[in-house]
Amino acid sequence: MATVTERERGAQTHPDIKTIGEVNSAVLRVLEPPKKLWWFLFGLATAGVGLFAFSWGNQIINGIGLSGLNGPVGWGVYITTFVFWVGIAHSGTLISAILFLFRAKWRQSIYRAAEAMTVFAVMTAGLFPLIHLGRVWHAYWLFPYPNERMLWPNFRSPLVWDVFAVTTYFTVSSLFFLLGLIPDIAAARDAAKPGTIRKTLYTLVSFGWRGTDRQWHHFGKAYLYLAALATPLVLSVHSVVSWDFAMAIVPGWHATIFAPYFVAGAIFSGVAMVITILVPMRKWFGLEKYLTTKHFDAMAKLCLLTGLIVFYAYLTEFFMAWYSGEAPERQAFWNRLFGNYWWATWIMLTCNGLVPILLWFKRVRHSIPALFTISILINIGMWFERFVIIVTSLSHEYMPFAWGTYRPSVTEMGILVGSFSWFFFWFLLFVRLLPPVAIAEIKEVVPAPMRPGRRHEVHG
Repeated sequence: MATVTERERGAQTHPDIKTIGEVNSAVLRVLEPPKKLWWFLFGLATAGVGLFAFSWGNQIINGIGLSGLNGPVGWGVYITTFVFWVGIAHSGTLISAILFLFRAKWRQSIYRAAEAMTVFAVMTAGLFPLIHLGRVWHAYWLFPYPNERMLWPNFRSPLVWDVFAVTTYFTVSSLFFLLGLIPDIAAARDAAKPGTIRKTLYTLVSFGWRGTDRQWHHFGKAYLYLAALATPLVLSVHSVVSWDFAMAIVPGWHATIFAPYFVAGAIFSGVAMVITILVPMRKWFGLEKYLTTKHFDAMAKLCLLTGLIVFYAYLTEFFMAWYSGEAPERQAFWNRLFGNYWWATWIMLTCNGLVPILLWFKRVRHSIPALFTISILINIGMWFERFVIIVTSLSHEYMPFAWGTYRPSVTEMGILVGSFSWFFFWFLLFVRLLPPVAIAEIKEVVPAPMRPGRRHEVHG
């Protein structure tokens, strides 16, 4: 039978944090001068950003012909990666806003990193419609602005939908992220040495926060309203991205299931990415007390649930292709399994359908190395899911004479690798400059200090 102490420990989200005072010191220690490993990773990310800039610059100078895009496959790695990063961005707002509204206590330790991931993922995703345009200097044509010839964007174009979806989501996510940071930046400001650049920076960004009752009252209201505003965005933005495909009559795209299918897939991949970035962060910065197996267990369960929904959507698509009796639809899905891109489809099914089954086992959910490996496989599988949807469908439409093959070029692969470097470049800077774990909210779930003997009286 469990002892009283064990029951108390099991009920707490952070059982190893003894005092509220240690929260500040442990989290702000992350902001101290970096070690060699951080510099190595930052150098690697910077080199990747250089590769990204070189590949894109080369494409701007020499034209979109440097990509592997061709007649039947006009959307390739660029749109695949765009949808992937938009999907990654979604779980940050889910963890932050929706779990906040449901008062889920396990979100406190992970939501700050998830929100940062959201902002940086949207920043990455927003580059791809520009890259895909080829003539990036004409990008402003996508915005509705007054002009002398009364020309307006083509609102039937998915490119315009993406502009509105990405800018709206980026604006709300950034505001939500910065608002939640204010009390913790004030804590960093108070701990910084006087006269340093950090002290000045934190003083500016903390907006005069003093932690008064009045400020907390307004902070709580604003955070609640933004959470309520951000919640429908989680569902709507990726639904809009899914309509980029579902509104077309391409075999394999024209399905009503796409909106919930894409939203579930976005949360699935986003939670997996949160696990991928939190596992090394926990180890390198000694945050084991703040990112416990309980938090990873909860994220693994969320992954399992959304993974089952995604796998159900895969099976539904294959069933409907067979049941519809339409030859192009059947051909499209047969081509996915056994055509030129069979390897991509089977990677997708293995990583997104079979690997998450392991999360049914508690032993796997409580193993940090196993979760880290599974999360990476899920992200690989989710990138290939978008590749399968886009490339296999476009390469094998209605007319056999119009079928073709698409092979990504070196330029596209450079931009793909560079996009991950771009994302981690910003994330590494975030970890060094801003508190990566929410100090104020963790204090809310840590037991309040009591006089000796009082704790036993309370718990009987």
